[in-house]
Amino acid sequence: MPKVTIVGAGNVGASAAHIIASKGLADIVLIDVAEGLPQGKALDMMHMRAIEGFPVRVSGTNDYADTAGSDIVVITAGIARKPGMTREDLLGVNAQIMSKVVSQAVAASPAAVYICVTNPLDIMTHLAYRESGLPACRLMGMGGVLDSSRLSFAVCEKLGCDPRDVVAWALGAHGEGMVCWPRFTTVAGTPLTELLDEEQIAQVVERTVKGGAEVVSHLKTGSAYYAPGASIARMVEAIVRDTHELQSVCAYLDGAYGIHDLYMNVPVRLGAGGVEEVVEFDLTEEELASLQASAASVRAGLAGLTGLLGDKA
Repeated sequence: MPKVTIVGAGNVGASAAHIIASKGLADIVLIDVAEGLPQGKALDMMHMRAIEGFPVRVSGTNDYADTAGSDIVVITAGIARKPGMTREDLLGVNAQIMSKVVSQAVAASPAAVYICVTNPLDIMTHLAYRESGLPACRLMGMGGVLDSSRLSFAVCEKLGCDPRDVVAWALGAHGEGMVCWPRFTTVAGTPLTELLDEEQIAQVVERTVKGGAEVVSHLKTGSAYYAPGASIARMVEAIVRDTHELQSVCAYLDGAYGIHDLYMNVPVRLGAGGVEEVVEFDLTEEELASLQASAASVRAGLAGLTGLLGDKA
């Protein structure tokens, strides 16, 4: 049975563990610095095992020794956004957390595939790459699956369609610099550009970009966790089952789309070894310019990280 470690037993990590367990994808280790938190949530999930009928085990720990030999490590540790905060406001605190987590997790599971979830996502994933020494194919971020799901929701709300008929593509930065591709977003095979006018598409894109902030504004004391948890599980499933599925993933770019040495959400194929291929869509000049502008916003965030951490970033 594959082994998945989830670093951070908060709402996102626990939601991901629940879905991964319910799908029977892997044994799961929840690890957190808070004593008792991962143990209690893991035990609660094991108590529901007979109800949901999953065969895998969920355990909780505060010791990285228990995570050794993991096939996949998911990093959700960090503080969550509160109303009025941007993902970038989290930069300083979460950079310190990410650095510490990566060093301990990689020491315990050097051969694992790593999925970063901590915000600001693109920047934290890049930091993890620089500090871990892992090959880029085995280290990625989650944001694109979540953003594409939010785009799918916005399309369904506008058109009243079945989400199973929607293929949605949200890429670029995970945040205000996000890019949506209406021409490649389809409903039952029909491009969104043939179903909505420019104003309606702009409304759908705005709802998508603001989706996370909308959740935060309602919750007031935290950020989204059900959809992020499901997004993590979707990526884990593609890796564990070696599906080669095409997903929007925060992956390392070194030439694709004319972008170099940067982590950003782009279409990739996911399989047992992680990112198997960055897939380049045939973009118009305007679409490519939008993606490259989004890349520039990520670079600006990386510059801020460098200012905080020096050459390590």
